[in-house]
This record gives sequence, C-alpha cells and structure tokens, in this order.
Amino acid sequence: MFLKGKTALITGSTSGIGLAYAKALAAEGASIMINGFGDVADIEKERAALEAASGAPAFYSPADMSDADAIAAMVKACNDQMGGPDILINNAGIQHVAPVEDFPIDKWNAIIAINLTSAFLTIRASVPIMKAKKWGRIINTASAHSLTASPFKSAYVTAKHGLAGLAKTVALETATFGITVNCISPGYVWTPLVEKQIPDTMKARGMTREQVINDVLLAGQPTKQFATAEEIAAMALFLCRDEAAQITGANISIDGGWTAQ
Repeated sequence: MFLKGKTALITGSTSGIGLAYAKALAAEGASIMINGFGDVADIEKERAALEAASGAPAFYSPADMSDADAIAAMVKACNDQMGGPDILINNAGIQHVAPVEDFPIDKWNAIIAINLTSAFLTIRASVPIMKAKKWGRIINTASAHSLTASPFKSAYVTAKHGLAGLAKTVALETATFGITVNCISPGYVWTPLVEKQIPDTMKARGMTREQVINDVLLAGQPTKQFATAEEIAAMALFLCRDEAAQITGANISIDGGWTAQ
C-alpha cells in the first residue's frame, strides 16, 4: 500500500472514471474524499467500501463544482479533516452536444465552469498545501478532445483544451516543489457521461443509437473498443508513484490510437 498516509481529493467521483480512481487509490491505502451527485444511499455505500479497502478514512463532499465558495470549503474541509489533499484529481465534467449556432449560452457557461474553472479553483486552493509538504500530485481528466476536436461539442472541446493548458502552466510553477501536474486524456470510455450524450448526438446527426456508437463514438478509435475506467485509473495510480516524479506537464492519451491519426 504505497499511498498509506496520503490523502486524495477526487472531484466527480461518485460514479464512472472518478469512482474508479477512488477505488484504485484506496486499494493502495490512501484516504479518500469523494465528491459528486447521486443517490445518498448509493454514495454512502461507496464511501464505506473505500474506507474498508484502504483502512483509512473516507469522506464525501457534496460541493457543487459550479460554486467557487463550495469548492474552497471542500478543499479546506479536506485539509482540516484529513490533512490533504496530497493528491488532487480533477474529474468533474458535464457535456452538451449541439451546433454552435444553437448552443445554449447557459450550457456553455455550465460546461466551462464545471469542466475547467472548477479545476482552476481546486488547484488554486490545493497548491499551497502541497508546497508546504514539498510533495503533491495533480491529475486532470482531460480528453482526446484536449488534443483534437469533434463537431457539435464547442464548449467541451474548449474546456478540455483549456484544462491541458492549465496543467502545463501549473506544472512549470510547481516544478521545484515536488509536485507534478498532468493530464490523462481518454478516448471514449463507457461511462454515464458518454451514455447520456447519445440521444443528443442522435438528434444532432439524425442517426440511430447503434450508428452513434459505431460510426461516431468509436469511429475515431482504431482499436474499435471503449477504454475502461479501470485502465484510466491505473494510469493515475502510476502517476502517484515516486517513479513518476519526472512526469509533469504531460498529457497522456488513452484513446485506442485516436489522436495518433
């Protein structure tokens, strides 16, 4: 358990990739603070399971990632209650699919706030804690869309490109403090976020569900397979190891070859 004594704060971690991160880090002994929305009983079940797996405390924060004050309070609570974060994983994300001329302004603002601004706010609050310890790991879940674009996703692509730039900048600022800052950029991973965008894509493109899955979602992935949340989490776990101390400012693709084309 190489993360025993470390605390990880993971946003958007009550399901999907975020929960996979939490499970992987807990299995190595980390204390975990999860965050996100969902059924209260389901969240409590996952929190208790993380505590059992790690043998360390696990907490849940319901902080809204579009609320700057709530984010600041969440990081403060993590520090006050758990002595962290030592590891920060920015994973909260939402999606909306529409042509740019029809893209609702409120959806644009929400996507930028939750996918990009929330990461700036968590990093801003966490870096002083990490600098004081001379150790830290910041990981942003970016996307293949941090490196390339797809139609009808103007806000999401913009946010993910921004997230990659944010990681590079903070990596340079923290390079002498034992802190690494990286992005993991998955291709399509079968998660609730991906599943929920299928109806909008069907409408935008005039396609059936099967056509969206095969001709849109997996069209760009040469392996013709979805990545798994566990594969993404395994990379995050490696980035937390001492052996990854010289990996910083990187954007690591796990996309079945999508961005190699």
